[in-house]
Amino acid sequence: MMIYLYAFLVGGLICALAEFIKCMFKLTVGHTTVLFVVIGTFLDFFNFYDKLIEFAGAGAILPITSFGHSLAHASFNRAMEDGYIGVFTGIFDKTSGGIAFAILIAVIIGLIFKPKK
Repeated sequence: MMIYLYAFLVGGLICALAEFIKCMFKLTVGHTTVLFVVIGTFLDFFNFYDKLIEFAGAGAILPITSFGHSLAHASFNRAMEDGYIGVFTGIFDKTSGGIAFAILIAVIIGLIFKPKK
């Protein structure tokens, strides 16, 4: 039962921190998103993000920081197997399904709705 509380608190803290940074430094949503992907990458580099996922579950998996973690984690694992070329070939191992789905949904929504002039 405590995992739900931890997920809520950690996920809420990540989102509140993103909102605070966005408002405090007058950043756009795109800048904030990129910043948090990079933060997730750095947290994975120092082996902290896996511990955070173990502690908070979905509270750490759902925010955008998890995307940076997934990119870095897959890239580092492939680099250990294949050397330096693995950094580039393994980067989308864990995220390719989500990226393909997002592109598909964007195309479908683009076909259904017409932009205003």
